[in-house]
Amino acid sequence: MGVTELGKLIPPSVRKQVELSQLAGKVIAVDAYNALYQFLASIRQPDGTPLMDSKGKVTSHLSGLFYRTINLLEHEIWPVYVFDGKTPEMKLMEIARRKKHREEALERWLKAMERGDREEARKYARRALFLTSEMVEDAKRLLTLMGVPWVQAPADGEAQAAYIARRGDAWAAGSQDYDALLFGAPVLVRNLAITGKRKLPNREEYVEVKPEIIELDAVLKALRLRDRSQLVDLAILLGTDFNPDGVPGIGPQKALRLVHEFGSIENMLNTVLRNVEFPVDPLKIKEYFLNPPVTDNYRIEFKDPDERGIFQFLCDEHDFSRDRVARGIERLKRALTKRKKTRLDLFF
Repeated sequence: MGVTELGKLIPPSVRKQVELSQLAGKVIAVDAYNALYQFLASIRQPDGTPLMDSKGKVTSHLSGLFYRTINLLEHEIWPVYVFDGKTPEMKLMEIARRKKHREEALERWLKAMERGDREEARKYARRALFLTSEMVEDAKRLLTLMGVPWVQAPADGEAQAAYIARRGDAWAAGSQDYDALLFGAPVLVRNLAITGKRKLPNREEYVEVKPEIIELDAVLKALRLRDRSQLVDLAILLGTDFNPDGVPGIGPQKALRLVHEFGSIENMLNTVLRNVEFPVDPLKIKEYFLNPPVTDNYRIEFKDPDERGIFQFLCDEHDFSRDRVARGIERLKRALTKRKKTRLDLFF
């Protein structure tokens, strides 16, 4: 995505790598779709095939959601998963483009499987990721059974996560993408869903991935931007989900110079950008990032897990190992009991 280009401007001094233990006690509003895609991409068999149950239904996302969430809770990190709502009309073109790319990757994956080329198959399998509405509903169901809160956003989940953090109901927004900063999250936490050793693409080499904290104010200061509005202007020049290709011929450094020189994208439209044809009105994009549709109708509450329900859902319906799930439930119960005790102790 185009916002990746924005990440190239964020200096290492602003990126704080931390251990999971350093996030203890924090509530983090996690972009659920982003996390689920991470689970689908990373939890796969050697040939790239996702985990499936006996009925052929994909379960990689459920495995990641169950065990990764438990791991976070054991570190006293309290995730609140935020799910996307209605796709903004401005984003439909980008969604269609992504779908086409995934369909092409799926076709190449199947051909590689037929040839027996496991390395090629693994490469394209990661690109052929589809998150269906059934998979999303299953994720919500699992979280409810686990006693972990989730929020339904009216539109963009990342915008809602940023809003929850801005209100102080969460300490940060959790996502791999930088959009959360554009939506105003005071703190962005990356790598929550993929912390640990990860294999580098197309290489027999592994790297240690740790959580990364990026503070909005620190980004603005490092880039010498007046406010978030200018950060959004910068992102529009480089490309967003609403104008993925950005402005042709404008790279990160040039975009930053233009923002410094002209002050706003409004001032550029009749000057340096007067001959540029945007697929979507850049002022509409800017308004969406600054004032996205969000809701106050949510409640963040961790509850006791439904053990029987978890067994039925994961083991009976999706063929998970009963022994592994049983161990997971015990870990989950201990973590949630510890949270409850810690909060009770605060009153005395």
